[in-house]
Amino acid sequence: MIFKVHLIFKMRKSLFYFICLLFLGFATAVRASYDYDAHLTGHVLDEATGEHMPFVTVQLKGTNIGTVTDESGHYLLKDLPVGHQTIIFSYTGYETLELPVTIVEDKTVELKAVIHEISQLLDNVVVTANRYATKRQEAVSIVNVLSPKLFETAAVCCVADALNYQPGLRVENTCTNCGKTELRINGLQGQYSQILMDSRPVFSSLASVYGLEQVPSAMIDRIEVIRGGGSALFGANAIAGVVNIITKEPVRNFVNIANTSAVTEKGTYDINTDLNASVMSENRKIGAYLFASHRTRSPYDRDDDGFSDLPLLRTTTAGARLYFKTSAYSKLSLEYHHTTDYRRGGNHYELEPHEADIAEQLRHNIDAGSVAFDWFSEDNRHFVSAYSALQHIGRESYFGAGKDPFAYGRSKDITSTTGLQYRFSYPCGRMDGDLTVGAEYTYNGLQDKMLGYNRDMNQQIHLAGAYAQNEWKNDQWSVLVGARLEKHNLLAQPVCTPRASVRYTPIGGLVVRAGYSSGYRPPQAYDEDLHVAAVGGGVSLITLDKNLKPETSHSATLSVDYYHSFGKWETNFTVEGFYTYLKDVFFLREDSTDLAGNLHFTRTNVAGAWVGGINAEAKINYTSMFSLQLGYTWQQSRYVEPQAWSKTVAPQKKILRTPDHYAYVLVDVEPVKDFTISLNGKLTGSMLVPHLAGYIAQDEEVTTPVFWDMGIRLAYDIHLYKHYCLEVSAGVKNLLDQYQTDLDKGVDRDADYIYGPSQPRTYFVGLSLKL
Repeated sequence: MIFKVHLIFKMRKSLFYFICLLFLGFATAVRASYDYDAHLTGHVLDEATGEHMPFVTVQLKGTNIGTVTDESGHYLLKDLPVGHQTIIFSYTGYETLELPVTIVEDKTVELKAVIHEISQLLDNVVVTANRYATKRQEAVSIVNVLSPKLFETAAVCCVADALNYQPGLRVENTCTNCGKTELRINGLQGQYSQILMDSRPVFSSLASVYGLEQVPSAMIDRIEVIRGGGSALFGANAIAGVVNIITKEPVRNFVNIANTSAVTEKGTYDINTDLNASVMSENRKIGAYLFASHRTRSPYDRDDDGFSDLPLLRTTTAGARLYFKTSAYSKLSLEYHHTTDYRRGGNHYELEPHEADIAEQLRHNIDAGSVAFDWFSEDNRHFVSAYSALQHIGRESYFGAGKDPFAYGRSKDITSTTGLQYRFSYPCGRMDGDLTVGAEYTYNGLQDKMLGYNRDMNQQIHLAGAYAQNEWKNDQWSVLVGARLEKHNLLAQPVCTPRASVRYTPIGGLVVRAGYSSGYRPPQAYDEDLHVAAVGGGVSLITLDKNLKPETSHSATLSVDYYHSFGKWETNFTVEGFYTYLKDVFFLREDSTDLAGNLHFTRTNVAGAWVGGINAEAKINYTSMFSLQLGYTWQQSRYVEPQAWSKTVAPQKKILRTPDHYAYVLVDVEPVKDFTISLNGKLTGSMLVPHLAGYIAQDEEVTTPVFWDMGIRLAYDIHLYKHYCLEVSAGVKNLLDQYQTDLDKGVDRDADYIYGPSQPRTYFVGLSLKL
């Protein structure tokens, strides 16, 4: 009851923040609009073909005033401020062009633009490095971008599928019953990374358990990844890195309907349907992007023992992102989506969970939304952003074995974030300066109740933070220094985490970067603590040591980034070294087995650990006809002192589930117009994984084989009418059918003993109608 009252209070408090921000946004709309009868018209051409370019974004720099070219490649901007202005022309796959123009009162000025094609892989505009738009080459930290083009090439349907195609990143399935996924960045577990939604930290511990599979690619504009801490703007728990999921914003009127249907050689299926639409007012002051996605997957049993190795899955997401340009220099943005997620693994899916020998069943109802108001001055020197985000999760669960009628549970989780950020841009001798300061408050209330296991977790997290950072930059140098001060209610004292980064460009196309960051993890419950795995006919449970101390970290990176063009060939090569030291590192140690046969682990501290290695990446592109992207990671992950997680396993220093080698490759070839051949591959090196007793006699550590997961996709565009298009595609995932061969069988299996590719060989066909 107390939790419910507290939850209602927090929701009302967050709603109050929403209303305040809305009021602020609409109040700003009273700013006087321009009354000048000054217009700009023109057209945009493709440099190579001379053809007119439809749907090119045309924007007055430093304002919200903009439009897109029509189907004939022409545009018109009305009622512009007079004087010397800069017009920005941008289009996906083409180099952004800025042209000066003088706007004259009572006249219509004409301006023609010619843009040329470049690779989407090589240089992108990113926001995660410093929370404002910056070219990737000029960012003080390396920011990798996963675009919709990559989603198509690799035939991915959710965030979890996409993140494997970046150096230093690896997503793995860690449970045969429920399909729990975990992201590792630079060898560190998921709890060391921060997942953002539109730059807001609303991914709680509960959300992280299955959240990467619950965000469909249909709602994503791009995913930006920073390896390492990099910026004081993000929380101190961003030790391994930051993954920023940026949802789509309306840019023009269109409708897209898509379906992908897949089947395995055992006849199991995976069907994904997406519906997206973008609607904008004629003056482009109001826009809405609507999205809906539904996925259905049947359970997959690799070894025919009657127990799932991939669970049954039904996920539906629907929502919208809207904006309202309250003036030429301010914008109000809102986003909301609702997700229902049902998954069931084990055996006897037709029965109630407690009637099955093993069952993990979960029903999620997730509501998430955000509101943000952005304002910048006419001289573009001052920028203010006020934002609030809220996510509520209701989860009904069953984690049980042996037909246990008391293994049902219920979880409630609410996360809210409210913040204010100010940026001041100023000249500083031969460099430009950007001073950013801000404050952020995050609340997380979690209740996880499973009375059959005597668990009634009620965790309340209050995190208040303030940050300041300054970046000095010119074409050759960028120097960023910042710090974040946070007060966590589970810690007695505030924690200050300094961070610094440097970019040096000695010659055109060559970028050298170095960075340092510190961070910490408080002694609280994380995603793996909220997952109960079946093992040995019982389950495994995790509790926190009463004397658990916070974990602290120090990280350093050094990288070289090189860009070069040979005519129409474009290349980019990156080499990055990384090192992280963890003090008082968290460690799971086997504790005891209770009378019901359930295995208990305790999270405690051990002396320390370190992770170090090298990421390498290469990108080669020839117009739209050919692109190659490949990445490789070599790493070492070790405890300072030998550790044993089980009483029957010898202590050793190697951190579990961390291969020393892993890699990926993506290839796109367009041999003839409108026909594309896409190849993708993921290499996972050998690693050490735990195998708990049950199906086997006693706990052991297993060295896994090397896996090479390859896929192919063929796609053809059929042009129906004007710019209406139907894409037909087909392909195969895991072409070589690389899959674990020593899975446990039967009711005594260890559900967490799984490694290697998450899908068997799978054939798929797809249709995508773009209107």
